[in-house]
Amino acid sequence: MRAPSRSWRVHRLGTPAEALRLDGVEARPPGPGEARVAVGAIGLNFPDLLVCAGRYQERPEPPFSPGFEAAGTVVEVGPGAPVAVGQQVTVVPELPDGAFQETLTAPGDQLYPVPASMPVTVAAVLHVAYQTAHVALHHRARLRAGDTLVVTGAAGGVGMAAVQLGRAAGARVVAVVTGAAKAAACLAWGADVVVDLEQDGLLGQLRAAVGPGGADVVVDNVGGGAFDDLRRVVAFEGRLVVVGFTAGGIGTVAANHVLLRNYSVVGLHLARYRREDPELLRRVHAELVGLWERGVIEPAIHRILPFEEAVDGLAMIARRQTIGRVVLAPPGG
Repeated sequence: MRAPSRSWRVHRLGTPAEALRLDGVEARPPGPGEARVAVGAIGLNFPDLLVCAGRYQERPEPPFSPGFEAAGTVVEVGPGAPVAVGQQVTVVPELPDGAFQETLTAPGDQLYPVPASMPVTVAAVLHVAYQTAHVALHHRARLRAGDTLVVTGAAGGVGMAAVQLGRAAGARVVAVVTGAAKAAACLAWGADVVVDLEQDGLLGQLRAAVGPGGADVVVDNVGGGAFDDLRRVVAFEGRLVVVGFTAGGIGTVAANHVLLRNYSVVGLHLARYRREDPELLRRVHAELVGLWERGVIEPAIHRILPFEEAVDGLAMIARRQTIGRVVLAPPGG
């Protein structure tokens, strides 16, 4: 008999405190090509806040479980499953059956094997942020050694990953953050220069940081008013990658400026690649695992919280109190 399981589910849209309720659920047995995973850790992400509020691109009808990434051990497999019982995996589930659960039953295309030597907390935060940063830098922006790279929201999940991956690629990394603690963290992760939004004059700081040649690549996780300053420091034939809007506002692309300055503005929505080019994500996953094994990348974990404290963890992210990632650890994880 399968042990009872619990799931955080959105019952009405709103803040996490308003939306989420911890429910008892029955673990679904795996069908053909599926596996059931005992979850050991769950990575929290900024889009989880949007999902709870009904402001994400996908809007499932309540009740549903949010969450975009988790990791754990395979405990049951269906016929033809691509993983084996006892194997450790990262799970990238699809809404409405998201990651905020003690047990996940998922098809094989949502399972990414990781080495047994990788801590489950690392495996739980390896996908969304590091895949996003890797695809942004190498697939969308074609980052080259010696390029000047600007990363906004650099102390968050995707920002941290972009700083580490940019450093690994041989770029000169400019990290844009708010506050001395986040600045210090980015320097420890490999940033060459930090721009602190608590100081006056973002555009002036950016211009001084990138130098007269400008920024070859900009990865913008923040949007809002900073976007207008960022586009003004992009180099000739530079690439500005729009990744997110954690500031809440959506920047406006001035097409005449793009034309006159000869730069590119490209978007990145990682989930689209799961449908359009899943093999790209498999290749990136293998490369990320290799980089971790060689000690080139290492996710910074801000807090590990009990599974029961999901609301508190999301509140930390909403208040922008985190440096690195927040992880939930279900019992036995």
